[in-house]
Amino acid sequence: MAQQEKAPTGASGTDATAEEYLEKRQLKQGTAGWVLLAGLGVSYVVSGDYSGWNFGLAEGGFGGLLIATVIVAAMYLALVLGMAELSSALPAAGGGYTFARRALGPWGGFATGTAILIEYAIAPAAIATFIGAYVESLGLFGITDGWWVYLAVYALFIGIHLAGVGEALKVMFVITSVALVGLLVFAIAAIGDFDASRLTDIAPTDAAGASELLPFGYLGIWAAIPFAIWFFLAIEGVPLAAEEAADAERNVPRGIIAAMSVLLVTCVAVLVLTPGAGGAEAMSSSGNPLVEALGDGTAATIVNYVGLAGLVASFFSIIYAYSRQLFALSRAGYLPTTLSVTNRRKAPMLALVVPGLVGFGLSLTGQGALLLNMAVFGAALSYVLMMVSHVVLRVREPDMPRPYRTPGGIATTGFALVVAALSVVATFLVDSTAALWCVAVFAAFMAYFALYSRHHLVAASPDEEFAALARAEQELE
Repeated sequence: MAQQEKAPTGASGTDATAEEYLEKRQLKQGTAGWVLLAGLGVSYVVSGDYSGWNFGLAEGGFGGLLIATVIVAAMYLALVLGMAELSSALPAAGGGYTFARRALGPWGGFATGTAILIEYAIAPAAIATFIGAYVESLGLFGITDGWWVYLAVYALFIGIHLAGVGEALKVMFVITSVALVGLLVFAIAAIGDFDASRLTDIAPTDAAGASELLPFGYLGIWAAIPFAIWFFLAIEGVPLAAEEAADAERNVPRGIIAAMSVLLVTCVAVLVLTPGAGGAEAMSSSGNPLVEALGDGTAATIVNYVGLAGLVASFFSIIYAYSRQLFALSRAGYLPTTLSVTNRRKAPMLALVVPGLVGFGLSLTGQGALLLNMAVFGAALSYVLMMVSHVVLRVREPDMPRPYRTPGGIATTGFALVVAALSVVATFLVDSTAALWCVAVFAAFMAYFALYSRHHLVAASPDEEFAALARAEQELE
């Protein structure tokens, strides 16, 4: 069993009390209601409507990507309903890590948190490359080399987060609203250019089951799944705001479900109208597909500028997500505790900066599609573990207070679990090298836990207290 400490040794070399330790690691509470949380959920994902998903056309054609998206959308709906229950029962900044810690113990909790960190550290790097493509297509500031853009967006938006969560969430909400208006402008303009024959303009191959609708055959459906995930990737980050939300048990479930409802609508519009206006083959390799689908003209220019806002919204919000996940893991002792210290505005400084430096380094590769696949690997692995956690807690702790209960119970989350497991395998179909790199990073984190941090967990942290409470209740029973 892991040895737990009351508090780690402070910087001065003396033992800090639990109160002193946690005082340096406080987030600003009561900042967000359900509307801001819904905005946060949409903000995480909205960049996926503007770029990234379209690479799935090169893997499965329109038909393959369409089928993959229907499957993935159903998975995410089930996932969101499961997470709504878990977040109402266990509202803490750790999100998925907190849920898995309660259900699966320290090993399962850290494995889940690590998978989420891989997703959230890499996703902004992928988005940064898409931002660079949009900036270059606009000819802004005469920039032709994206690394200046990557550096600028990381520095600017980490800086805003350091100013405090209230300011960050409000800025995020405004940018997200602009991005949604841009999608509306795109949809109105694209309807006029829509031609159903363009959806299937990719020539069929000789793969099994190949046709005009499925040019890469049945296997293309599976290969398109990681790109379909980009339509919804990171919505699971809403529970990470639980400690900063007002009435978290009620507002976090409402926020994540409302966000999912909006994203289902935008997904359908973008998936059908973009290849229908610009052609599936042309869109399959585009860095800014919505703009290229509209061609030249006022609408394309508007969508180009607003599309930049959409990419910025997700980039900005996922910085928030990775910082809260790293904060929670560090505060509980799973990762170095210095990473969870907050500044006077209650923002976790190093938890914002360190993953940002890693992401900036990855963005310099300029390989948006490869980075996307790596982020999806981390996401899908975390979904598997979170859905297992939901099932375990339903079976093992049926009487645990749950202000919100998932419709369909474990049948709903069991479906999400199966699709998520298939999605993990699909990342190897798309790019086995990228997936294996993720496996190596995951293994390194788990080795650190096995050799060091599992012996230095902080008993006073909220996530460890949740687990201790559960153990005490089981012993009483």
